[in-house]
Amino acid sequence: MVLRIIIGLLMLGSISLKAANDIVVAKDGSGDFKTLTEAIASLPYYNYERIVIYLKNGVYNEKIKIRCDYITIKGESRDSTVIQYAQLREDWQENKDDIGPAVINIEADDIVLDNLTIKNTQPRIGPHAFTILGNGTRTIIVNCNVTSKGGDTVSLWDYKTGMYYHDNCYFEGAVDFVCPRGWCYISNSTFKELKNTAAIWHAAPTNPNQKFVLRNCDFLGVDSFYLARHHYDAQFYLLNCRFSSYMRDKSIQHVTYPDKPYKNRPYIYGDRYYFYNCSREGGNYKWFANNLDSISLHPDRITPEWTFDRLWDPMDTSKLNIKKVEYQQDLLCLWFDEIVMPEGEFKVITKTGILYSYVSGSGSKCLKLVAGNTAKKAEEYSCLQVYSGNVKNIIATVEPRYLK
Repeated sequence: MVLRIIIGLLMLGSISLKAANDIVVAKDGSGDFKTLTEAIASLPYYNYERIVIYLKNGVYNEKIKIRCDYITIKGESRDSTVIQYAQLREDWQENKDDIGPAVINIEADDIVLDNLTIKNTQPRIGPHAFTILGNGTRTIIVNCNVTSKGGDTVSLWDYKTGMYYHDNCYFEGAVDFVCPRGWCYISNSTFKELKNTAAIWHAAPTNPNQKFVLRNCDFLGVDSFYLARHHYDAQFYLLNCRFSSYMRDKSIQHVTYPDKPYKNRPYIYGDRYYFYNCSREGGNYKWFANNLDSISLHPDRITPEWTFDRLWDPMDTSKLNIKKVEYQQDLLCLWFDEIVMPEGEFKVITKTGILYSYVSGSGSKCLKLVAGNTAKKAEEYSCLQVYSGNVKNIIATVEPRYLK
C-alpha cells in the first residue's frame, strides 16, 4: 500500500520546544531539578525514548554516570554551562564509588553531549584524569569544550562496537588525551597538548575496519609535543589538518616494549597512517605528505557514514518514512524501518475524516493509533495527513529527524 504523508495544519513548529519527557536543570530552581545528579537519578531504569536534559547556565560541581540509552545533555551556552569535578583515576581506584573515575561516565548507547564545557579540574599535568569515559556506542559530542590537565581526557572505549562522532569541539589534556577504541570521526575541532608527548591515540584491536578520522582539525601544544601513537592495531586518517610549529618531527608511533615483550600487543596489519592536505606552521614534515593514492581512496569518500562502515550515519538528515500501514479493527499501525517515538499529541486523519490518535509503540518500529470513530474500508488509509504532533528518531543523530 502506498502511503502519502502530508505535514498537516497543526504540526509542531519548533524542535527546540521542551517535550513532555524532557528535563530542565537550573541552579536557581527555575527548572525541574537544581543539579544534574538529581536529573540523572530521575531517569527510568530502562529507557526507550530520547530524553533531553536541558542544562541552564551555571557551574555544576558534580560527576555523573549515564546508564540510560538515548539521553541528550544540552547546555544553554557552550562557555557558561559548565560541568566540572576534580578526579584522578588513581584516587578513584583507591576509593571507588559507584559513579566512576570520570566527570561524565557513560555506560549506555546513543548519548549526545551538546553545547557544554566539561572539565576535570584536578591540577596535575600528566596522570590519568578522565573527563569523559565511555563504554557505549553511537556517542556524539558536538559544540563542547572538554578539558583535563591529565591524560585520557576523552576515553571512549567500546572496543568491539564503539562508534563516536565529534564536531566543533575543543579538546585539551596530556598524553593520548583523545583516545578512541573502535570507530571515531572528528571534524572542525581543536586539540591542545599540555605535555611533550602524543596528543591522540587509537586502538582497533578486534576489527581491521575500525578507524580514526580527523578532518579540518587544529593541533596546538607545548614545545616538542607529537601527534599520535598507538599500542594496538590502529588506523589513522588526517585530512586538511593544521599543526603548530611546536609539533616535533615524529611520525605516528607504534609503541613496543623491547625489554618487556609480554607487554606488546598483537600487530597484524602494520602501519596504517593516511594524510591529505595537512600542513604545519613553519614547514611540513615528510611523514604527513599526501598518501591516500596509495590505497586508491579519494578524500571526498571519507565521510562519517564511510568511517562507520555504513553502520551509522550521525549526519543523516533524511525524513522518516512509513514503510507499511496496517489496520486492526479501530487501530491504525504505522510501521517504520527504525525505532521512533511520537512528539506532542501525534494524530493523523484520513481523507474521509477519520481521526486517529497515538496510543502505544514508542521506542519500537510500530506506532499504534486508535480511531475516534468506527473504521471503515482499507482504502481510506491510503492517504493520511498528519493532524498534530510529529514522529522523530531515537538513535543518536546530530539533528533530530522527523516524519515527512
